[in-house]
Amino acid sequence: MKGISIKDIAKQAGVSPTTVSFVLNGKAKEKRISEQVAKKIQKIATRLKYKPNQLARGLRTGKTKTIGLIVEDIANNFFATLAKVVEDEADKHGYKVLYGSTEDNTEKAKGLLEVLKYRQVDGYIITPTKNLDKEIELLQSAAKPIVLMDRYFPHVESHYVVLNNYQGAYDATTHLAEKGYQKIAIVTIASDQTQMKERLEGFTAALKDNKLPFNKSQVKRLPFDLDRESFINEIKKFLLSVKDLDAVFFATNYLGIAGIETIRGLGWEIGKDIGLIGFDDHDLFRLHSPSITCVSQPIAAIGKSIVDILMKELNHPTPAPATPYQQVRLEPELIIRDSSSRD
Repeated sequence: MKGISIKDIAKQAGVSPTTVSFVLNGKAKEKRISEQVAKKIQKIATRLKYKPNQLARGLRTGKTKTIGLIVEDIANNFFATLAKVVEDEADKHGYKVLYGSTEDNTEKAKGLLEVLKYRQVDGYIITPTKNLDKEIELLQSAAKPIVLMDRYFPHVESHYVVLNNYQGAYDATTHLAEKGYQKIAIVTIASDQTQMKERLEGFTAALKDNKLPFNKSQVKRLPFDLDRESFINEIKKFLLSVKDLDAVFFATNYLGIAGIETIRGLGWEIGKDIGLIGFDDHDLFRLHSPSITCVSQPIAAIGKSIVDILMKELNHPTPAPATPYQQVRLEPELIIRDSSSRD
């Protein structure tokens, strides 16, 4: 079915399409269009359920009132919840959000950027993949507002909002040490991106500061793109390979979920036979018996900070950043539950 056009509204209102365009774009007073005519046009547009063509509007005004959001995996609880916060915050400013998942694949990320460029989004919120730095710099050179989230490139000046991942991992590992666990392992993702590097660094620093043993056999790095069964098989082999293991820290929530399933399959009792902490909270962690201790991210604060920074850029008329690059690092919260209690 053909959509309602400005010409359709103009015909019913008995005015020119240009007059309709001025009214619908909020320029009635500027163009000295009478209040009576403006109200008539608005009433007809509402009755006909007129929806503007965002691409056409973008060509006329230079703005489509849309934001591109690129995340690692929209199915992941953390990114799904964060996307909802971003959507709600953007809506307060009159912006809609278009989003997609990279699955930590740089080529897929580049493809998503091309789609968003075609859709003429006004700004970008990006969880970058490993080799996306050049594309980020190209967007910056084109004066496109960008905020990176969850991770960033140390060598690229940019706005970003991230977590203090080092502190989160440090606090989790220290908690296990204080509970009396002696041989603690970590299961993480094979990545040299900032967030995963910081989590591993926080883990190893906490072991050192608590005078606990550490060697490479206590670290398992898994590829991001493994399927569920492969994650479980790899985690099982790893847990069985660490001599005297009594606790494990999972560096993402999906690894934590796979870890719970693996440990249950081994017949071990979480909280008694083995301590467990996950990174990022999840409903399953709260509802599981025993409940799972986790490092929780302040998702509402992250989403609000991202949108606030982006709006400052979008409302700034010059190509240069509205302010010096804002680099926000928020603090995590360790939520202590039964899986690390040892009681």
